[in-house]
Amino acid sequence: MSRILIIGDQLLTMGAEPLSREIGAKLTAQELPVEYAAGHADALLRMQMRSFGVVITSCDSELAEDLALLTELRAIRPGLKCIVLARQSTPDDVIAALRARVFACCTPPFDINEIAYLAASAASDSQWRDDIQVLSAKPGWVSVRVNCRLINAERLMTFAKELSVQLPEDARGDMLQALREILLNAMEHGAAFNPDQMVEVTAVRTARTCVFYIQDPGAGFRRESVLHAPLDNKEVDPLAQIEQREKVGMRAGGFGLLMASGTVDELIYSEIGNEVLLIKYIDSNPDADRA
Repeated sequence: MSRILIIGDQLLTMGAEPLSREIGAKLTAQELPVEYAAGHADALLRMQMRSFGVVITSCDSELAEDLALLTELRAIRPGLKCIVLARQSTPDDVIAALRARVFACCTPPFDINEIAYLAASAASDSQWRDDIQVLSAKPGWVSVRVNCRLINAERLMTFAKELSVQLPEDARGDMLQALREILLNAMEHGAAFNPDQMVEVTAVRTARTCVFYIQDPGAGFRRESVLHAPLDNKEVDPLAQIEQREKVGMRAGGFGLLMASGTVDELIYSEIGNEVLLIKYIDSNPDADRA
């Protein structure tokens, strides 16, 4: 289990403690080795003195500053995993974080439980380095390949949240929920969570739409033949469905397709079903249309 270095901050949570200490407390409760650094200089000094596998940056800093620090830290510890907490992000920042192989990226509002989960996963993960590969990336169009492991779906969602931050809140929530459900279905049904298989994900933002394209590595599946995720059978008992999935060793859930179809404006499949388009229409600005 890797040691985790948390860089301190001044942001107070509901418990009137800095965010860094709240995260550290969650990790310590899981018996994970945690240390705190007072700032960037202290982090570099501690990294020279002891071996750390994970660093969590201060939410007081800018994302660009964290990436510069990460370059210096990796010169000392090349395999270091980094969870970036920052005050804010831009699409260019998030793309830079993806290219720098950041483990996860978060901005306010911070979810302490999510950050602690990601940090704990990073501390025990030795297969992460090439799990998210950038194929093409610029603001408005980002394409990646992702190894089919559950933690990678959670990692990718942190970047998706940041890339969609400029969307209206309702549309953003709908698209992210749909993406997560389809992504997990692709990894589970298309690849059986085989880490040697990869899912391709592309996010495109136009003036009036937000589009996600997901391609799984399998032969696809036809919705009408999938026992574990029926879309049109209103008589399905959810409890019985959960029991059936547990019997065959599948994760909790199974209604991802149903949920996704209800949160986006269009959900389009390829002929064999291993490629999916999620489309959400965004209300345009009337003033901008008249300009």
